[in-house]
Amino acid sequence: MSVETVTNPEPATPETEPSEVVIETRNLRKVYRDFWGREKVRALNALDLEVRRGEIFGLLGPNGSGKSTTIKLLLGLLFPTSGQALVFDRDASDVEKNERIGYLPEESYLYRFLNAEETLDFYGRLFDMDAQTRRERVDSLIDMVGLEWAKRRQLREYSKGMTRRIGLAQALINDPELILLDEPTTGLDPIGTREMKDLIIKLREQGKTVLMCSHLLADVQDVCDRIAILHQGDLKEMGRVDSLLTVKDVTQVQARGLSAEAEEEIREVISRHGGKLMAMEHPTSTLEELFLRIVRDSEQRPGRRTVEHE
Repeated sequence: MSVETVTNPEPATPETEPSEVVIETRNLRKVYRDFWGREKVRALNALDLEVRRGEIFGLLGPNGSGKSTTIKLLLGLLFPTSGQALVFDRDASDVEKNERIGYLPEESYLYRFLNAEETLDFYGRLFDMDAQTRRERVDSLIDMVGLEWAKRRQLREYSKGMTRRIGLAQALINDPELILLDEPTTGLDPIGTREMKDLIIKLREQGKTVLMCSHLLADVQDVCDRIAILHQGDLKEMGRVDSLLTVKDVTQVQARGLSAEAEEEIREVISRHGGKLMAMEHPTSTLEELFLRIVRDSEQRPGRRTVEHE
C-alpha cells in the first residue's frame, strides 16, 4: 500500500498572477546625439509613470514633448539613454512581450491593393493563427469597426476615416491585452469620432488596457481615466481626469424653484423658501484649459515636477 504525499501548492508568482501595473517607467531618459556624440535633443527627461491594468491612460503634450519617443521606447523600437521601461513586468527591449500588444500608429501603413478581409488575414498569419481562428477574428473585427459593407473593397479606395478603422482592427487582430493608440481619431468625422471613442471604452469594458496619445483634448477628456501631460520631455502633471479638472476653490450650487430673492442667499434661504437643492459641488474646468495652463506654466517655470492627483 503506497501513501501519496499531498503538498500545498506554491503561492502564485508574478509569472502566473498578472500584475496590476502593465506599464512602468523608472527615471526614463532619452537623448538623441549628433554624429560626434554631442547631445542634440533631450527628448525625455526622468519620466516616472505607471499605467494600470484595465484603465485608459492618456498621454498628452505639444509636438516635441516626448510622446512618440515614449511609445517607441515601450515597443522596444528605441533604447533608453538611462532608466528603465517595463511592460508586463518585462524590460521593454524584450520583443516577445509585443505578442500581447496591439499598436495603431499615427499613420497606418497598409497594403493598398488588399481588401479589409485580406489585410486582417495577412496580419493574423503573422501571429501564426490557424485558419479557423483567423476567419472568426476577421469577421468579428470588421463588424466591430463598422466596415462590413466595404470589406471586399481595396484599401486604396478607402477614405482616411475608413483606413483608420481598419488600422484599429489590425491592431486588435491578436486579441492584445495592451493597446497603444497614436491619434486614434485622426481623419474621422464627428460620427466616426464618437464611434471610435465608444470602441475604446468598449475595449476597457473587455478588460483591455489602453494607452492613447492625442492632440484632441476633448476626446481624451471623454474616454481617459488618467492622463499625463508632457512638455519638452518633462512630466508636468499626472492624475485622474476628474480630479485634475475640478476647480477646488469654487463651489457651484444648482437649485430649482427659487425666487430672485432666494437666489441671493444659499443654504438657509433655499430651505426657507421651499427650494430644492439639486447640487452643491466643485465645478470642473476643461482639459483644454488645464493643458494650456500647464504648458504656459512650464515655459515660465522650467523644471517643475508633478504630483500625482488621485
